[in-house]
Amino acid sequence: MENECCPKFDPAPWQDATLTWEGKLFVRDRVRSFLHIPLNFGAVMTRNMTAIEAHQAKPELPIILSDENSLWGADVYLEVTKEIPGAQMATISGTFLSRVYEGPYQDIGKWVKDFRAHVSAGGHEMKKLYFYYTTCPKCAKKWGKNHVVLLARI
Repeated sequence: MENECCPKFDPAPWQDATLTWEGKLFVRDRVRSFLHIPLNFGAVMTRNMTAIEAHQAKPELPIILSDENSLWGADVYLEVTKEIPGAQMATISGTFLSRVYEGPYQDIGKWVKDFRAHVSAGGHEMKKLYFYYTTCPKCAKKWGKNHVVLLARI
């Protein structure tokens, strides 16, 4: 498709799945926010994707995670296939439960409440919560779906 920057997302592998990652490699960066609304997300993504592509380290279907750890900012993790010189690198390991949600970002509070109940109902404790924004806003509009995957490290 013309001007495609985000591939069409297939929710099936992520819906109510259990994933185990061992040392999954990411570039880590920080996005400034105001009440969880990102202020410089585009600039952070552009800077990092430029470096990732320059080093030919972009996975076929990259995962971009957000750790909404403050009202004023979030840590973002961009999956890579190898180390990027000059970038802050991070690895993520553990067992994760995932669930796919679809709709406007304003529903995230409802999604988190539902997901916490789902994790608890399975007898698990959520140790960390990540958001996987599967497409940029332009591509979500183009594809007609705004999928967000919630991942709980258990």
